[in-house]
Amino acid sequence: MESKNNKTKTVTIVTCALFAAIIAISAQISLPLPTNVPITLQTFGVALCAAVGGSMIGTISTSVYVLLGAVGLPVFSMMRGGFAMLVGPTGGFLLGFIPFAFFCGISSKNFAFKMGFSIIGLIVCYLCGALQYCLIAQIGFIESITVVVLPFMLKDILSTVAAQLMAIPIRKAVAQYGVIR
Repeated sequence: MESKNNKTKTVTIVTCALFAAIIAISAQISLPLPTNVPITLQTFGVALCAAVGGSMIGTISTSVYVLLGAVGLPVFSMMRGGFAMLVGPTGGFLLGFIPFAFFCGISSKNFAFKMGFSIIGLIVCYLCGALQYCLIAQIGFIESITVVVLPFMLKDILSTVAAQLMAIPIRKAVAQYGVIR
């Protein structure tokens, strides 16, 4: 019994590390913008990892990604890292990815239900990001939404839908190995 429990813990740790790496790689696919909030594939990476791994593994993986960046590893967009990133203009989005992952990972057989939770997570992420951006940029909240949320909404919604759809066959493929339950 102990051996099976240790194997499960090892598989979970390796899965979380792999998912954190996937998010870090997706962050490097970016297009810088004058607002200092680049267009990236992080949203897709977080949503995919959470949709495949579930709420717990998705949230842990995303938290690991954020912590790795906070301690200085260059995992954030454009190979940046450090605690300053979390308190800078995009820090609210980085921290907002954690609840976003939780909501994207909520398990359901009903795709519309799953997408509803993913959109709630995206809204939480946007609120965190827009609030921090307005404080850093010293602009109003509505202006912040206009500058750093509205231009990204369509891409992020499409990324989230694509991630949830891609997760279906991935989950089936890895379920046979007992990696994801």
